[in-house]
Amino acid sequence: MVSAPQTFIRNVVNKSIEKVVAFNRSRMSQPTEPHPFLTGIHEPINTELTLSTLAVEGSIPHELNGQYLRIGPNPIAPPDTASYHWFLGDGMVHGLCLRDGQAVWYKNRWIRSHAVTATLSEPPSPGPHRANFDTVNTNVLNHAGKTWALVEAGTCPVELDDDLNTVAYNPFEGSLESSFTAHPHTNTNTGELHAVCYDARDRQIIRYVIVGKDGRVRRNEPIPVKNGPMVHDCMITKNFVVVLDLPVTFSMKSLLSGHSFPYRWDPNHEARVGLLSHEGNGSDIIWSKVEPCFVFHPSNGYETNDGRVILDVCVHDSMFASSTQGPDSKRVTFERWTINPVSQHVERSVIDSNPQEFPRIDERAIGKPYRYAYTMALPNDHTAAAISENHLIKHDLENDRRELHDFGNGCYPGEFVFVPKHANASEDEGWLLGYVVNMPEKTTDFVILNAQNFTGKPQATVRIPHRIPAGFHGNWLPEPTE
Repeated sequence: MVSAPQTFIRNVVNKSIEKVVAFNRSRMSQPTEPHPFLTGIHEPINTELTLSTLAVEGSIPHELNGQYLRIGPNPIAPPDTASYHWFLGDGMVHGLCLRDGQAVWYKNRWIRSHAVTATLSEPPSPGPHRANFDTVNTNVLNHAGKTWALVEAGTCPVELDDDLNTVAYNPFEGSLESSFTAHPHTNTNTGELHAVCYDARDRQIIRYVIVGKDGRVRRNEPIPVKNGPMVHDCMITKNFVVVLDLPVTFSMKSLLSGHSFPYRWDPNHEARVGLLSHEGNGSDIIWSKVEPCFVFHPSNGYETNDGRVILDVCVHDSMFASSTQGPDSKRVTFERWTINPVSQHVERSVIDSNPQEFPRIDERAIGKPYRYAYTMALPNDHTAAAISENHLIKHDLENDRRELHDFGNGCYPGEFVFVPKHANASEDEGWLLGYVVNMPEKTTDFVILNAQNFTGKPQATVRIPHRIPAGFHGNWLPEPTE
């Protein structure tokens, strides 16, 4: 618990820092080239739409009744290009409703942060907003019967209604004490959300948070760290939460220089992976060193019979080492890490050396041995103008095989999510859903692939007559069944 004097001192210091940041930001040189994360596939769209007449090619499976939602940055007003970072753009949700084999509607809505409501001349949205940063733009999912838009290291989750409108900034009915994460994982045995959270205001701890099935936080366990690491994601296994403490840390120098995203590659920060039992004390975490690298997204993790932990991850050689605008790694591979909690050793092996990101699996297999992973291919040159390659990858991890689904020249898929055909479906018996931007035509397709016929023609394609900017994460939210 923070005392009143500590709060007062922190507020005074923060206000002083804000003045220095604002001054130095005003003196930053404006770039002579267009900002790569504000142009091309990233160019923001400037209106909210509701489209109820959508062309469909193929047949939409009748069992897909619900909404596919994806969120990403879409600045509502032209930002300061000298300090703008892709991760900080105003959040916009893009949703498609499917019902009884029909595409019912497409909608896009901004998350109602203070900046958005002020620009739209609307009253502020309800709930607690974090001062100076209440942007929510990274993930959207369903839990405890509600739809939540999420971000890390900042404000609390935002509750959305069925039409994607902001209901309120909602800290899980008042049970969340600080920031949350964009990447919680559902324990399929308990229905609880597990998350590892960090907050730039407190750089000596990260927190292991469990949100119960009732939508309220039941566990908030601090884990001691140094330097304020950026912890984008985690993973859960049968007994552990897997914590990634890697060399991207808070940079006061970067902040004071005027940069809006104050996290940088820190070669002096020890890279390590932690295993903490689901109900254990943060001080009892088992740390194992790993070679310096950075991981945004694990695919899955599970425990072996001899007590080791398997963690499959997309691994960047570094991150935010040179760019202040967005990701800047030179190499990213899909790897398997085998963690021995007794020897505290991590063995790394490459599953696929081709660049790829945004791994997804059948979520029913989270924390368990699994066979299939689906990833978004990245271009070899990692240019921001083409956030992905024109194909997805399906990995058969049992047989060490990979398949590609090619969408054609100029067509760029985002993250695709897996939806099982029915409750008892096998691991790859289902559909893969996602948006594909057609840059030559400036349109977007919502594509449904049959996972068991991955390289074949899509099961269905819904035509959206405008370009949806490259975004981050989303999920399939099925309609409740009685």
